[in-house]
Parts: sequence; C-alpha cells; structure tokens
Amino acid sequence: MDRLLQLGFRRFEVFLNSFSELEKPYLQTQKRILDGCGAAVRSIHPFTSGFESFLLFSDYIRRFHDGEEFYKRYFEAAAELGASIVVLHGQKKVSKSLTEEQYFERYEKLYQLGRRYHITLAQENVNLYRSESPDFIRRMRCQLGESCAFVLDIKQSFRAGSDPFVMAEAMADRLVHVHLNDRDGQEDCLLPGRGSVPYQYFFNQLQQMGYSGDYIIEVYRKNFNKLSELVEAACFLKSFSCISG
Repeated sequence: MDRLLQLGFRRFEVFLNSFSELEKPYLQTQKRILDGCGAAVRSIHPFTSGFESFLLFSDYIRRFHDGEEFYKRYFEAAAELGASIVVLHGQKKVSKSLTEEQYFERYEKLYQLGRRYHITLAQENVNLYRSESPDFIRRMRCQLGESCAFVLDIKQSFRAGSDPFVMAEAMADRLVHVHLNDRDGQEDCLLPGRGSVPYQYFFNQLQQMGYSGDYIIEVYRKNFNKLSELVEAACFLKSFSCISG
C-alpha cells in the first residue's frame, strides 16, 4: 500500500488475507498511514470468500451461526478502516444445498448484521457461483428490495459468459461498487485501457442508472509487470468525466 500511496492512489479496496490482519493494532496502523496521505479504504474483501459456500450457505445451521459471529470481525475491521462495504462471493453453483429462497434469507440476515456496524454487505457477481447469473441477481433484488446491495465485476461477467451491461441492469439501483478490468481476444483480466471493453458506453450506462459509487481497478498481480502500469491505467480511467480520482 505504501508504494501505491507514493504513486498517488487514494481510494482502495483492501484484501484482508489473514486472521492477524483483522486485529485492531494492525488495522489502526493501516488507518494512520491512510489518514496521513488523505487516502481512504472504500471496501474490504474477506480471505474466507472461497469458503462461504461451506461456512455461510450450507444446510448445517450451526455452522451458519458460527459464520455470522466470525463475519462480525470483517464488519468491525471495515469500520476500523473507515470502509463502508464488505464484498461477498456467496455460494458456488455446485453447492446448491439451499433453495434460492433460503439463500436470500441467509444473505439478508448477514446484510442486516452488517448494518448494525454501518457496513453494507454487497453480493458480487462471481463466475461459477450462483451470483454469476443476471437472472439470479435480478430475483435477489426483487425479493430483498433495500435489504441487498451488489458489486459488479466486469471480468467475472465475461468469465461466466454473460454481458456486464446486462448484469449492471439486473443490479439496478442496488449497485454500490464496481471492479474494473479489461479484456482482449486472449486475456480476460487486463488493466483498463489494455483491451476492448467499451468504457465510454459502460460509464454512460451506469450514469444513466444513477450510479454514484466508486470504481476500483481489480486485477491480479500476474496481470501487470510494473507498478507504473497501474498509474497508466488510472490515467486512462481519469480521461472519463465520471472518474474523479
């Protein structure tokens, strides 16, 4: 993070990657560093995302209740860092031990738990998860109304064989956060500006929907060689009027 701050980045989604990173001393140190640079964490990503099918969305209710208690730590961590969003992957498609109705009920309980900490638990569209389907997301929004929120990830839509524009429409006014990346004929997770995603059209669509949340560049470490490439991607995005920093 220090290097990114030196390069001028000021808004972050933080991946919390271990139990120790949920502890107050670590979080307070990070917050001091961010505050000293006028920077902010907008969202956090749990290191247990890959276990949510087992931990939160299985038919073993005792484990769900234990999972609720553990996810309080993420909500507390988000609040400590000054973030407002915790990202949820949810249940894998192959693990449909719950009906759709039961899934929505579990999610709503977790969502309301997050609100006690003034945190929004936002369902991300993720390839190979139930949330990869725009129809699933649309039904979730219609069922839960204001008791849900969503994160749109462009690459996850492409990987699922769906259109990110259709996914954005399914999320509608409950979209609170966006992960940006690009793609070409060979790679589906490139830095913005390195591929063929029609960003002007994409941003226009979201503006017409009334979207007012953040745009976060989300790629993996293998998707760039030098940190200066991140700066180039940020400059590309800032060429669009809806991107302020």
